[in-house]
Parts: sequence; C-alpha cells; structure tokens
Amino acid sequence: MIELQSVNKIYNLGQPNEVQALYDVNLLIEENGMVCLRGASGSGKSTLLAIIGCVFPATSGRVAVAGKQLARLPDRFMTIHRRRTIGFIFQQFNILPDLTVLDNITLPLLPLGISPDERRQRAAELIERLGIGHRRDFPAGQVSGGELQRVAIARALINNQPIILADEPTAHLDTSLSHDFMGIMVELKKAGKTIVIASHDPLVTEHPGMDRIIDVRDGRVNVS
Repeated sequence: MIELQSVNKIYNLGQPNEVQALYDVNLLIEENGMVCLRGASGSGKSTLLAIIGCVFPATSGRVAVAGKQLARLPDRFMTIHRRRTIGFIFQQFNILPDLTVLDNITLPLLPLGISPDERRQRAAELIERLGIGHRRDFPAGQVSGGELQRVAIARALINNQPIILADEPTAHLDTSLSHDFMGIMVELKKAGKTIVIASHDPLVTEHPGMDRIIDVRDGRVNVS
C-alpha cells in the first residue's frame, strides 16, 4: 500500500538555511492496518506523513502509494491521485468557520464535478455515522472541539479514500475525546481503511488498536 525506499527530504536545498528533515528512510506499510509515526516535535514525522500524503515530494528516493510511484506523476495527476486515495485529518482541523458543518464536509467533492444532491447524500451518511447530525446546518465556528474533530474526520472520508492520514489528531482534545477519536479510527480499520497517525500522545501510541509503531527520531525511522 505505502512503500518508501531511500527517501530523503531537504528543505531550502542549496540555500544557507538548508535543513535535512529525513535521512534514507525505508518503510513498508501494508494495507488494512493502523500504524503510528511516533516522535517528538521536529523529529520528522510530520514531514514523513506529508510525503506519504502527496502534499510535497521527497528530495530523493522512491515513494509509492496505492500502486503509484509518486515521482513519475505530473502535478495534475498527483493532485488527482491524492483526492482519490488519501483522506487527511490535519492537526488544526483546517475548518472554515463561516461555512456550515455540511458545507465543510463536502468541500473536497467540489473539484470532482459531483452533483449537489450526491454531495449532500454522502455527507449526510457520514454526519449521522459520526454523531453530529444535530450540528449539520450550524456554522462550523459555533461547534465544540470534539465536534470539529468529527467534522474533520467526515471530510477526510467523504470521497471514500482507502488511506487515512492524521497529523497529531489529539493535540487539542481532552482525554475523553482522544479516546473517542481512537475508537473511530479502530472502526475505520475494521472497515478496511489503512490508517497512519503521526503522534507522540501515549493515548495514541499505546492504544491496543495500534498494529505497529514507527519511531521517528532526527529524521530517521526505526520500525518496531
């Protein structure tokens, strides 16, 4: 499902402020499981997640996600591949507060030419599944942090992508909501999703539903 070979990432290449974030990363993540990229802030785990998520390319090395070698994809096709394959849950949620919960969830479908009726139908199913139906027409800026997290999850699932990535998803949640989040991730794993979570939160890293831990330190990985 996800394979990295000798992957390096260098920011500001050739500039005085050049920084190497990843060093010769080799990694294989099989489908239908849940793994954690564990590491402190600045360890390189978010960079690694962003490369897997087609947010930006590696400086060197080979990256293959869902059968596609990313370096061979032109930017346009990379964008299409990301939309079809990856659902991303961001640390800051990236929710637009003036739009309704429903409209935030359907945003990823707008470039795909899907009709408004189908967009609403897809969102309605997720909204009910995640227990936020009573907030459907509320401006997103008026709902709680836990509800926002569920909005972010619904948005990541709206196109039924096989891979779900989450960057420090419990950073702004209390213990109860963090447990709720992990419960949802376990259900998604059971439904056949491949889940990769970047986190140093013990509630995530020590959760019994986690299949593997990938330690990231100083840009290098150690698989346990």
